[in-house]
Amino acid sequence: MTEKRPPDAVDKILEQWNAERPDLDVTPMGAIGRLKRCAALMQRRLDATFNQFDMTGWEFDVLATLRRSGKPYCLAPTTLFSTLMITSGTMTHRLQRLEASGLIERTANKDDARSKLVQLTPKGLELIDRAVDAHVQNEHNILQPLNPEERQQLDECMRRLLRLLEGEG
Repeated sequence: MTEKRPPDAVDKILEQWNAERPDLDVTPMGAIGRLKRCAALMQRRLDATFNQFDMTGWEFDVLATLRRSGKPYCLAPTTLFSTLMITSGTMTHRLQRLEASGLIERTANKDDARSKLVQLTPKGLELIDRAVDAHVQNEHNILQPLNPEERQQLDECMRRLLRLLEGEG
Protein backbone atom coordinates (compact mmCIF):
# COMPACT_ATOMS: atom_id res chain seq x y z
CA MET A 1 0.00 0.00 0.00
CA THR A 2 1.39 3.42 -0.96
CA GLU A 3 1.55 6.19 1.60
CA LYS A 4 -0.82 9.11 0.91
CA ARG A 5 1.21 12.28 0.69
CA PRO A 6 -0.13 15.80 0.98
CA PRO A 7 -0.56 17.49 -2.42
CA ASP A 8 1.76 20.29 -3.48
CA ALA A 9 1.26 23.20 -5.89
CA VAL A 10 2.28 21.07 -8.87
CA ASP A 11 -0.27 18.37 -8.04
CA LYS A 12 -3.04 20.93 -8.59
CA ILE A 13 -1.66 21.78 -12.03
CA LEU A 14 -1.44 18.10 -12.97
CA GLU A 15 -4.99 17.56 -11.74
CA GLN A 16 -6.23 20.40 -13.94
CA TRP A 17 -4.41 19.05 -17.01
CA ASN A 18 -5.70 15.55 -16.37
CA ALA A 19 -9.26 16.91 -16.19
CA GLU A 20 -8.92 19.07 -19.30
CA ARG A 21 -6.70 16.81 -21.42
CA PRO A 22 -7.04 13.22 -20.21
CA ASP A 23 -5.53 12.13 -23.53
CA LEU A 24 -2.12 13.57 -22.54
CA ASP A 25 0.40 11.89 -20.27
CA VAL A 26 1.45 14.94 -18.26
CA THR A 27 3.55 13.05 -15.71
CA PRO A 28 6.82 14.74 -16.88
CA MET A 29 5.24 18.06 -15.89
CA GLY A 30 5.36 16.85 -12.29
CA ALA A 31 9.11 16.40 -12.06
CA ILE A 32 9.99 19.38 -14.25
CA GLY A 33 7.47 21.65 -12.55
CA ARG A 34 8.80 20.67 -9.15
CA LEU A 35 12.40 21.23 -10.24
CA LYS A 36 11.53 24.69 -11.53
CA ARG A 37 9.54 25.57 -8.41
CA CYS A 38 12.30 24.28 -6.12
CA ALA A 39 14.89 26.29 -8.08
CA ALA A 40 12.85 29.49 -7.77
CA LEU A 41 12.19 28.99 -4.06
CA MET A 42 15.81 28.08 -3.35
CA GLN A 43 17.03 31.10 -5.30
CA ARG A 44 15.04 33.37 -2.98
CA ARG A 45 16.75 31.79 0.03
CA LEU A 46 20.18 32.02 -1.60
CA ASP A 47 19.60 35.65 -2.56
CA ALA A 48 18.59 36.49 1.01
CA THR A 49 22.01 35.31 2.18
CA PHE A 50 23.83 37.23 -0.58
CA ASN A 51 21.87 40.35 0.37
CA GLN A 52 23.31 40.13 3.89
CA PHE A 53 26.68 40.85 2.29
CA ASP A 54 25.37 43.55 -0.04
CA MET A 55 25.95 41.39 -3.08
CA THR A 56 23.94 39.77 -5.81
CA GLY A 57 24.06 36.17 -6.92
CA TRP A 58 26.20 36.99 -9.94
CA GLU A 59 28.68 38.95 -7.79
CA PHE A 60 28.91 35.97 -5.45
CA ASP A 61 29.45 33.63 -8.43
CA VAL A 62 32.33 35.72 -9.85
CA LEU A 63 34.04 36.20 -6.49
CA ALA A 64 33.53 32.53 -5.53
CA THR A 65 34.95 31.36 -8.86
CA LEU A 66 38.08 33.44 -8.28
CA ARG A 67 38.33 32.24 -4.66
CA ARG A 68 38.03 28.54 -5.46
CA SER A 69 40.66 28.87 -8.21
CA GLY A 70 43.28 29.00 -5.43
CA LYS A 71 46.10 31.43 -4.81
CA PRO A 72 46.69 33.95 -6.24
CA TYR A 73 42.87 34.00 -6.88
CA CYS A 74 43.41 35.15 -10.41
CA LEU A 75 41.87 34.05 -13.72
CA ALA A 76 41.64 35.20 -17.32
CA PRO A 77 38.30 36.82 -18.16
CA THR A 78 37.63 34.12 -20.78
CA THR A 79 38.03 31.41 -18.13
CA LEU A 80 35.65 33.29 -15.87
CA PHE A 81 32.88 33.80 -18.42
CA SER A 82 33.09 30.25 -19.75
CA THR A 83 32.94 28.86 -16.21
CA LEU A 84 29.94 31.06 -15.39
CA MET A 85 28.23 30.41 -18.77
CA ILE A 86 27.74 34.08 -19.65
CA THR A 87 28.78 36.20 -22.62
CA SER A 88 32.00 38.19 -22.73
CA GLY A 89 30.00 41.43 -22.92
CA THR A 90 28.10 40.55 -19.76
CA MET A 91 31.35 39.60 -18.05
CA THR A 92 32.98 42.92 -19.00
CA HIS A 93 30.11 44.88 -17.43
CA ARG A 94 30.17 42.76 -14.28
CA LEU A 95 33.91 43.04 -13.88
CA GLN A 96 33.69 46.82 -14.19
CA ARG A 97 31.19 46.90 -11.32
CA LEU A 98 33.29 44.62 -9.11
CA GLU A 99 36.42 46.63 -9.87
CA ALA A 100 34.65 49.89 -9.01
CA SER A 101 33.64 48.30 -5.69
CA GLY A 102 37.28 47.42 -4.96
CA LEU A 103 36.56 43.68 -4.87
CA ILE A 104 38.70 42.75 -7.88
CA GLU A 105 41.52 44.29 -9.84
CA ARG A 106 42.80 43.69 -13.32
CA THR A 107 46.45 42.88 -13.52
CA ALA A 108 48.87 42.44 -16.37
CA ASN A 109 49.07 38.97 -17.90
CA LYS A 110 52.75 37.99 -18.02
CA ASP A 111 51.93 35.34 -20.65
CA ASP A 112 50.00 37.68 -22.97
CA ALA A 113 50.72 41.40 -23.00
CA ARG A 114 47.44 42.03 -24.88
CA SER A 115 45.24 40.81 -22.06
CA LYS A 116 44.59 41.40 -18.38
CA LEU A 117 43.85 38.93 -15.60
CA VAL A 118 41.15 39.31 -12.97
CA GLN A 119 42.28 38.98 -9.36
CA LEU A 120 40.54 39.21 -6.00
CA THR A 121 41.64 42.15 -3.90
CA PRO A 122 42.19 41.65 -0.17
CA LYS A 123 38.77 43.29 0.34
CA GLY A 124 37.19 40.88 -2.15
CA LEU A 125 38.88 37.88 -0.54
CA GLU A 126 37.66 38.86 2.92
CA LEU A 127 34.11 39.41 1.64
CA ILE A 128 33.85 36.15 -0.29
CA ASP A 129 35.29 34.14 2.61
CA ARG A 130 32.59 35.50 4.94
CA ALA A 131 29.86 35.14 2.32
CA VAL A 132 30.75 31.57 1.37
CA ASP A 133 30.64 30.52 5.03
CA ALA A 134 27.08 31.86 5.30
CA HIS A 135 26.15 30.47 1.88
CA VAL A 136 27.25 26.92 2.74
CA GLN A 137 25.39 27.09 6.07
CA ASN A 138 22.29 28.29 4.19
CA GLU A 139 22.55 25.35 1.79
CA HIS A 140 22.83 22.96 4.75
CA ASN A 141 19.70 24.55 6.22
CA ILE A 142 17.80 24.22 2.93
CA LEU A 143 18.54 20.49 2.67
CA GLN A 144 18.39 19.72 6.40
CA PRO A 145 14.76 18.45 6.32
CA LEU A 146 15.90 15.58 4.05
CA ASN A 147 17.64 12.67 5.75
CA PRO A 148 21.15 11.72 4.55
CA GLU A 149 19.84 8.93 2.31
CA GLU A 150 17.31 11.27 0.68
CA ARG A 151 20.02 13.90 0.10
CA GLN A 152 22.24 11.27 -1.52
CA GLN A 153 19.38 10.00 -3.72
CA LEU A 154 18.49 13.55 -4.75
CA ASP A 155 22.12 14.28 -5.60
CA GLU A 156 22.49 11.08 -7.63
CA CYS A 157 19.27 11.69 -9.59
CA MET A 158 20.18 15.32 -10.28
CA ARG A 159 23.71 14.33 -11.35
CA ARG A 160 22.30 11.82 -13.83
CA LEU A 161 19.76 14.30 -15.20
CA LEU A 162 22.43 16.99 -15.52
CA ARG A 163 24.75 14.66 -17.43
CA LEU A 164 21.90 13.71 -19.76
CA LEU A 165 20.98 17.35 -20.39
CA GLU A 166 24.63 18.24 -20.97
CA GLY A 167 24.81 15.45 -23.54
CA GLU A 168 27.21 13.27 -21.58
CA GLY A 169 24.71 10.71 -20.27
